Amino acid sequence: MKHALPLLSMTLLATIGLSACSPVKEYRRPDTQFPAAYPGPESAGKEIAAVPYRQFFADPDLIELIDSAVASNQDLLIAMKNIDYAGKTLDVAKLWFLPEATISASADYSRASENSSAASKNQERTSRNYTAQLNVSWELDIWAKLHNAKKAAVAEYLRSTDAARAVRTTLVASVAQGYWNLRMLDEQIEITKRNIALAETTLSMMRLQYDAGNVTSLAVDQQQSQLLAAKLALPKLEASRTAQENALSILAGRMPGTPIRRSRGVAPFVMPGGLGAGVPLALLSNRPDVRAAEASLMEAHAMTGVSKAMMYPSLSVTAQGGLNAIETSKWFSTPGSLFEAVQGNLLQPVFQHGQLKAQYEQSKIRRDQAELTFRQTLLKAVGEVSNALTQVDKTGEEEKIAVDRVAALRKAAGNSRLLFNSGMATYLEVIAAESSLLQSELELADVQRSRLAAIADLYRAVGGGWRE
Repeated sequence: MKHALPLLSMTLLATIGLSACSPVKEYRRPDTQFPAAYPGPESAGKEIAAVPYRQFFADPDLIELIDSAVASNQDLLIAMKNIDYAGKTLDVAKLWFLPEATISASADYSRASENSSAASKNQERTSRNYTAQLNVSWELDIWAKLHNAKKAAVAEYLRSTDAARAVRTTLVASVAQGYWNLRMLDEQIEITKRNIALAETTLSMMRLQYDAGNVTSLAVDQQQSQLLAAKLALPKLEASRTAQENALSILAGRMPGTPIRRSRGVAPFVMPGGLGAGVPLALLSNRPDVRAAEASLMEAHAMTGVSKAMMYPSLSVTAQGGLNAIETSKWFSTPGSLFEAVQGNLLQPVFQHGQLKAQYEQSKIRRDQAELTFRQTLLKAVGEVSNALTQVDKTGEEEKIAVDRVAALRKAAGNSRLLFNSGMATYLEVIAAESSLLQSELELADVQRSRLAAIADLYRAVGGGWRE
């Protein structure tokens, strides 16, 4: 053991000297030029992304549906398993700096043949050897190979975590959009049924007018066609509603066909007070996909260090110790049965068919690709927020116009029936007024749905929905 101490000391001194060198620099976030504000309508105030979905969405039925999706959605559960998988890799990476240790025991028994030169009158014909030993090996992290490998494992864990958050953010927005779309379909079905009832009343009125000789059969036929057109739209709307209910059930992790509880009508969405989209720079901390893209860049950067370190010498220290005896009864007769050994190994790759250099160059290319993906994700995020802000603003304007149009057409349809009864309007004017009213009411419901969907998309675009 005394003879091994100088070797160990030299090894440690070499390690200290070599470890001062680092093959790669520390990771630094790429310079990104953000605009001071999002292109489009101004949006100030507290960031929407910081608000949990239970506070952002006021509808209790919608919140219950989102809760179910967050707990049971299959895509989200798969993403959570990816976190568990990356976590196990990280657990291993934390132990890479510790020495490896193995324990072994062996028993050798051999017997010399009668014709063997080892067999003689003064020598045993059999030999026995019993050994129990502990082997400890420690690779010294000279070139930060293990350090960078651990960084890569940490980055992979963060990437999987943020990837799951991105799935959750999209999931929350998708459930909200599907829920509001379902309520819009409910409203359109109710509008269609009301117009069918109105068209039937108008048809009865025209038949009475026809019996009295005030209108021709053409008027009755035209109104009959109008009634059938309204009825024709009903099965399509009902089929769309069933498909939307099934889609929401799947998002919530439920069996298709499960009833979706919701209130009737398209209730106006009231944005929580003092909220805005924030500033583009906040996307770096709010958008899970942006965070995941940067984590991928950090991982690629760390793996570049690992690949470069593979081209440098590796230094390891190995220690052995244990018991050895030719008889089991003398196995524990210490110190006579003790043995120990310490050695240092320095291994420098010389020729590996160019694989190490190629792997290093490939790791640099992957690092560049990850940086480009990170920048692209940032650009996409800013664009999505800008588009969502504009969509919320413009659909709000559309909704105001559509409400006024419905009010005007509802008044016109009522007046047309009164004028027709008094002989001051033709049946064509009545049919045109009722047709326009039906179309405008359906369009209003769709505009309201579009505005609510735009609000949900804005919530997703700024990175909301993953905070508890």
